[in-house]
Amino acid sequence: MSDTHETKANWPLYEVFVRGKRGLNHVHVGSLHAADDRMALTHARDLYTRRNEGVSIWVVRSEHIAASTRDEKDPFFAPSADKVYRHPTFYDIPDDVPHI
Repeated sequence: MSDTHETKANWPLYEVFVRGKRGLNHVHVGSLHAADDRMALTHARDLYTRRNEGVSIWVVRSEHIAASTRDEKDPFFAPSADKVYRHPTFYDIPDDVPHI
């Protein structure tokens, strides 16, 4: 095995998020390995926006993402059920208010 191949095998994994031209938020589109943040952005652009559909790209090292697990799903999200005031159910939203 060559030194280059061994080095590439140790590159960190990045998660890629792209915001489309008509989108309001970034959407996870995939993962890739890269030597650094700049390379990750360049590779993400080349892999995930080939048809000029993206206007913004985020890359985040997978190791820096904290996530809840399936096992803690019910207890983790249970506190939100008693906060009904957080949901827009007590007032009317005008038709001319976009994106709600």
